[in-house]
Amino acid sequence: MSYLKLPILNDTGFVIVDSYDQSADPREWDELIYVDWKSSGDTRFAPLASAYGDLECDGFWNHTPPKTDKDGVWVKENVAIAPILTERALEFNANIGRCRVIELQPNTYADAIYNLHRDDNNRLNPEGTGWIVRAFFNLTDDADSVMLLREDKDDPATETRVPLPAGAQVVIDTQRLYHAVWHPGDKPRYCLITSLESGPELDQWMQDRHPHTDANAPALEASFIAGAQAEAEAKRAARAAAIAAQGKDPRFGDGTMALAENDEYGQEVMSEA
Repeated sequence: MSYLKLPILNDTGFVIVDSYDQSADPREWDELIYVDWKSSGDTRFAPLASAYGDLECDGFWNHTPPKTDKDGVWVKENVAIAPILTERALEFNANIGRCRVIELQPNTYADAIYNLHRDDNNRLNPEGTGWIVRAFFNLTDDADSVMLLREDKDDPATETRVPLPAGAQVVIDTQRLYHAVWHPGDKPRYCLITSLESGPELDQWMQDRHPHTDANAPALEASFIAGAQAEAEAKRAARAAAIAAQGKDPRFGDGTMALAENDEYGQEVMSEA
């Protein structure tokens, strides 16, 4: 028995849909209650739905009782502040797990490559049920920023760059694709991230919004890519050596990037992008 996955994601692992008119909504994310939760970069998170409705961001399996990343419970403090963002998550009519706003500070392309990761979305998820994917709604106008997507973390040839202007919407199988955001702006980037169960409801939501995979991001010079890749690999090697010197498994975190999860293949994964 396997999981229910959506054919629309089979080829590329991601789908871009029509942009949302973000300018029509207030900046609810400015008033949310954030918690210090480090992921791929310098980040904070404001949870809208958590495992049991508490103001925290831990994986659902790290609770008592543990559960898969489904049936999230709304966090009353933040839902009261952000009713429009909550409604945006609910419009899928799909089962929601983790739902939160991420705040990401500016970074470099090399930083983003270094932070490429896959998410641990389906731990404890019973076979025969819907595979968990994630929807990303970019809230701020980060026209020069992109979501990096790679099938192979170490191969730039597998990279797709998805632009992130205000209102950009993309659904990603983040347990399949390595991903991180390159945000070269001078202000924080904000994005609503929602874990969703694959099924007819999510499929219909995407089909109704002209799904495509044409990212149309500006090309990068080969030398620029190569230099950033080398810088990221050097940082990874230095980090692995430092952890190994402490007698720890380099696949696990040392506190600098909050790596605390491993998928079934032993690959390190982080909680968000």
